[in-house]
Amino acid sequence: MATLEKSLARLSARFLACLLALTLMAQPAMAQGVLRDAETEALLQDMAAPLVEAAGLRPGNVDVVLVNDPSINAFVAGGQVVYLHSGLINAAGSANEVQGVIAHELGHITGGHVISGADSMRSAQTISILSLLLGVATALAGGGDAAMGVMMAGQRAAMGKYLAFSRVQESAADAAGAQYLSDAGISGKGSLEFFGTLLNQEYRYNRSQSDEAAFNRTHPLSGDRIARLREVYVVDPAWDTPSDPALEARFQRVKAKLFGYLAEPAQTLRAYPVTDMTVPARYARAYAYHKDARIDAALSEADALIASDDTNPYFLELRGQVLLESGRPEEAIVPLRRATELTGAQPLIASMLGHALIATEDPSHHAEAEQVLRASVAKDRLNPFAWYQLGVVYAARGDMPRAHLASAEQQVMTRNYIEALRSAQRAEAALPEGSADWLRAQDVRMQAQAALEAAREHS
Repeated sequence: MATLEKSLARLSARFLACLLALTLMAQPAMAQGVLRDAETEALLQDMAAPLVEAAGLRPGNVDVVLVNDPSINAFVAGGQVVYLHSGLINAAGSANEVQGVIAHELGHITGGHVISGADSMRSAQTISILSLLLGVATALAGGGDAAMGVMMAGQRAAMGKYLAFSRVQESAADAAGAQYLSDAGISGKGSLEFFGTLLNQEYRYNRSQSDEAAFNRTHPLSGDRIARLREVYVVDPAWDTPSDPALEARFQRVKAKLFGYLAEPAQTLRAYPVTDMTVPARYARAYAYHKDARIDAALSEADALIASDDTNPYFLELRGQVLLESGRPEEAIVPLRRATELTGAQPLIASMLGHALIATEDPSHHAEAEQVLRASVAKDRLNPFAWYQLGVVYAARGDMPRAHLASAEQQVMTRNYIEALRSAQRAEAALPEGSADWLRAQDVRMQAQAALEAAREHS
């Protein structure tokens, strides 16, 4: 009996390991969270817009979100959202390469692959469960080794079924992405170049390109994808279409900006030495100097960028950010106010202006701060920092019901559901019944309650 129990324990452990492996493959992690930047978001939306239209999706309904993760990856996880890792932006050599990735991910969206992938997962799990039951029956009949063999065969069948299905989806997304690039009049050269980058990475890490290796992958072999797509792209009318130079220049700026923001300052200065006077290099160095507390050097780079184009709102935003985060909010107001005007009150920039106005600790700035912060959250409710700042303004002027509501908005977005529930209840109790703010407090309260109940059910 003890031997049977040990056999069943081993079978169960293998079964759970198989399910865990499948689950991890089906649900890509969000790693270190979302990176938000006004310039980057505008660029990604502009890069995606013609592809979204070519895919038959409604413009404005598809978001491209940047995830802080150094790996070279992109994914969709439900809804009409494409997630790009910061490592992918760093590895891409051009805007055209990233557009190739976006086109591929749109293929997953239009193909409904997240939903069908979940169905495939359930099917694979069913195979594993059936093999477990059969293995248990065999063990009870006295065949412990045979039971293990049954279980392992079932798990391999489950894994093989899921991986084969995943590879079919990836191939379908490749084909759809190629069509969307063609319909948008965008060359597939960048797509092939990016797959070449992936292939080189696989060689660097000694990842086999054999048929046996292909069986154990969620994606087709990069070499096979390149060969198959090349045949499609080279005959496409858009093959020799040049990239948009303005879009490419914007991409190189954002890529350098992102590198300067994420990398260690010394690494940034090696990649973008002081002898490089290009706009991307200045951008990267400004962030490197700022991170290294070399404020005068950071401002010097920002001033050089502004001198090259004093109507670029993101250069002005950079100067304002350096000043604000260096404890000089009063000086930050002018460039941030101008950046806000030039972008039509872009929410992230407007919230930074609101922060600068509040940080001066001058009550005379509160009216303007409230105005820009309300405009910010009206355009983008999913900005917890703006809600926090708005709550500070309301509290400063004694409007505690709306301060509680702003706190509830911020807390529910940061998943602090218990505090969100309390803040929403306080706001609801004090706001005029039936008012827009009162109704919103109800919504946030119910959202927090639902999240807490869901957490209890899964605990």
